[in-house]
Amino acid sequence: MTRWNLVIPEETNRSVRSHLARLGGKKGDLSLFVDRAVRQAVFWETLDSVWKGNDGLSPAQAQALADEAVAETRAARS
Repeated sequence: MTRWNLVIPEETNRSVRSHLARLGGKKGDLSLFVDRAVRQAVFWETLDSVWKGNDGLSPAQAQALADEAVAETRAARS
């Protein structure tokens, strides 16, 4: 585990802690909440990057690339 020191606006702090309290939050729930939020942000930013990178592809081209990647992955696992 790694520790982060973060500076969060007071309004955000109150909002998140109130939200967790309404859910019956326990010790450690704030860390879990932040971890989940960061993972979601990274996922959506990665997805957005992939969408932009494939913007000029036709659906058939995109499907062909996906099929090729799946085939390569399956071959590597065999």
